[in-house]
This record gives sequence, C-alpha cells and structure tokens, in this order.
Amino acid sequence: MAYKTVNPATGKTEKIFKDHSSRDVDERLDKAAACFSQWRRMAFAVRSRHVDAVANVLESRKQEYAALITTEMGKPIKQSISEIEKCVWVCRYYADSAARMLQDERVSTDAAESFITYEPLGIILGVMPWNFPFWQVFRFVAPTIMAGNVVVIKHASNVPQCGLAIEEAFREAGTPEGLFQTLLVSASRLDRLISNERIAAVTLTGSEKAGIAVASLAGKVIKKTVLELGGSDPFIVLREANLKQAATMAVQARIINTGQSCIAAKRFIVEKAVSPTFLKLFKEELKNVTVGDPKNPENMIGPLAKEEILKRLGEQVRLSVKKGAKAEVGGGRMSRKGLFYKPTLLTHVTPDMPVFSEEVFGPVAAFVVAEDEADAIRLANLSKFGLGAAVWTENREQALRVARLLDTGTVIINGVVRSDPRLPFGGVKRSGYGRELGVIGIREFVNVKAVQLN
Repeated sequence: MAYKTVNPATGKTEKIFKDHSSRDVDERLDKAAACFSQWRRMAFAVRSRHVDAVANVLESRKQEYAALITTEMGKPIKQSISEIEKCVWVCRYYADSAARMLQDERVSTDAAESFITYEPLGIILGVMPWNFPFWQVFRFVAPTIMAGNVVVIKHASNVPQCGLAIEEAFREAGTPEGLFQTLLVSASRLDRLISNERIAAVTLTGSEKAGIAVASLAGKVIKKTVLELGGSDPFIVLREANLKQAATMAVQARIINTGQSCIAAKRFIVEKAVSPTFLKLFKEELKNVTVGDPKNPENMIGPLAKEEILKRLGEQVRLSVKKGAKAEVGGGRMSRKGLFYKPTLLTHVTPDMPVFSEEVFGPVAAFVVAEDEADAIRLANLSKFGLGAAVWTENREQALRVARLLDTGTVIINGVVRSDPRLPFGGVKRSGYGRELGVIGIREFVNVKAVQLN
C-alpha cells in the first residue's frame, strides 16, 4: 500500500510518497549500524543532552506537529497538542532517569565481586500505528535510545508525514546521524526487514492480526518482540461509586481520539443497583459531545481515520443490534462530508455481541448490566483482551480487591486508563506481551548481563 496523506475530514488526498527502495533501506540500516557503534559507548549524560534537545524541538514546533496529526488522521486539535506535550514529557523523563534505571546492580555471591549490567542490543525496529502517530513512537523511542540502542520505524501508511517529521525533529536537534530513521516500506516487506541481521529486536503497537504476523516473523529468526495490541477495556461502575463523576469521565474515556484508542473504555459494566441512574447520566453527557471539523478546538470528536474503520464499526453495531442491542443514542454514520460516526450508546449488550467481544474503534459505548461485584469482575474478564480497566467505587477496600482480580496490565481506580512514563504499560492475553515505559520498559531492549569477578 502506498504511503499517502488522505485527510479523513475532507476525503482529500494531500500528499503521496514513494516507498523507500531496497537500496534506500540498506543505506539507512548501514547508517544506523554505524551510529550504534558510537552511541552505545556514549555516557548517559551525553545521550541525555541529545534527547533533551529533541524534546526542545518538539516543544518549539508543537502547533505545527499537532496540525500534522490532525490533518493525517483526524484527531481533534486539542488532543493533538496534548499528544506532542506528552512526547516532550517522556523524552525529558528518560533523559533524567535512564542512568538511575540502568545502573549496575551489585549482587552478593561466592565470587569476590558480582553485578548485573544492562547493555544495549543494537538496531531496534518499531512497527508503529496511526492512532497516536507521535506518542506511540516516542514512548518506545525515548527509553530505547537512552538505553544505548538506535531505532528505525515502519510507520502506518496513512501517517507518512508524521513519521518523517519525527526524523526531521531528531535531525534538527543535532542528534548523531542514524540514531532515528523512518522507513517508508509496505507491510509485505517486513519479512525481509525483520530477518535482516542488523535488526536486533522488534516492537509493534497495532492490531491483534498485525501482532501475530510480526511475532511469527521474528520468531523464525529468534528475535525478541514486544507487542502492544488491541483492547476492549472495561469501565466498571459499582454501587458505591460517585455516579455523576463516573458518568462524566466515562464519556471522556470512550470518546478520546474519537474512540480510536486501544485503552479507550469500551465496555461499561455497571452494577444493577445503580444502572438506571448511571445510564441516565451517561446519556445526558454523551448528548453534549460536539462533533465536527477536528481543527476547530471546540469539537471533541473528529472523523474516523480510515474508510475501512468506519465500515467495520458500522458492521459491528449492525450485528449487535440484530442480536438484541438497542441504540439509546446515535447508531450510524453522520450525513455529512468526511468519515464521521455518531456518538453511540448501545444498551442490552450481551457477551455474544461484536461490541462486547471485539475491539471497537470508534465512538460506540457498550452498556452492560452486572448483578453484583462478582458478576462485574466475571464480565470484565470475559474477554480475549487484557490491556486496561477502570474501577469506580468510593470503597477503597473494594476497589483494591477488584483491581487485583482483573486480568489486565493496568487498572485505574476512579479515573481514566492512561499511560504514564513512570509506570510500566502493556497487556496480557490477546493484548500482547512485554512492557513499555517505567523501569521495566527501558529494560526490554537490553542485554541483562551477569558478571562475576573471582
């Protein structure tokens, strides 16, 4: 598939790019290999100055980069600005923290001296998604290069300008040539790229299908992978929750990035005793959501990123309604130019429906009634995914009890699921394996080496 920018708000093709040839890719990998031989030996303080310089470029060009995100994949402009700001944060966090996270660890053994050291692996390939075209890259790149690795990415075909802009930001920051590069290559060429002896490991953020493909390719050549895949995050509301606050945050959790987020709340599992009240509050909040031109900062929802996403979303809703779900709000494509879908709330949702069992990318909320706490946990875990979950209750003991019983990589109590540079992020089951961010994230792409001196 050719790399091109198609504005989802207008349908206009803004720009088309030619894929990098095999020779182009080889030249870029040569640059990366040459860079690694020097970068791995640089002191953390030197690496830190380079990553801080990248953060400065991002900050100074924040409005420009945010507009690029909005043009390429339709994110509401306020959220695009926030995305760039979060990239600045993760760069500065690892610039400040990497040396501490990766310092040698002394271990008492029978030897005169024993320690564990964390050393870089080499060139790490990132296969990146379109829904957070800057953040998904930087949350992988910042810790990975601070650990002494270098990076090449294959970005999604609909956000080529974002991928190239990130490379430009590194160049403007004065980082060593080859530290970060974007490869414009089709998915069909991943086999050759992953099997290239210069690639040390691979990370992917994307769909379950893409994760299976990349993990299989990497497995054939025994290369480590980290996968952050899909999600069908439960948003659990128990009887002791602050219902008004929960309803307000529930809508925000569902519509962020126009619902095109792996950690957006998708299944709203509400205890029966409070379900009528919460449903009323939820509907009121959802009806106040503004939809329209994503460049208008007043709008909360923009277009979906691709025509195929809109079609799949429509089919998931149609099949769920056919099985008995009821559209309390919305329920179809908007009659306007662009890839817009109505903010939708489906009730009477059961586990056999697509909106419960599949990942739903778009502003569609599935409302599920649970008999009690135990049933809420059962319904939440009745999913092939296990990325994030939110639990709402004012009962602290209950909240912690439920959190420990949920099969997810992240649980947020009385809040919205989000990633944080200070904490590990990732999932279980079909949501993938490995972690990004935090101390664990920076240690994913290192050689954990034991050294003994006798």
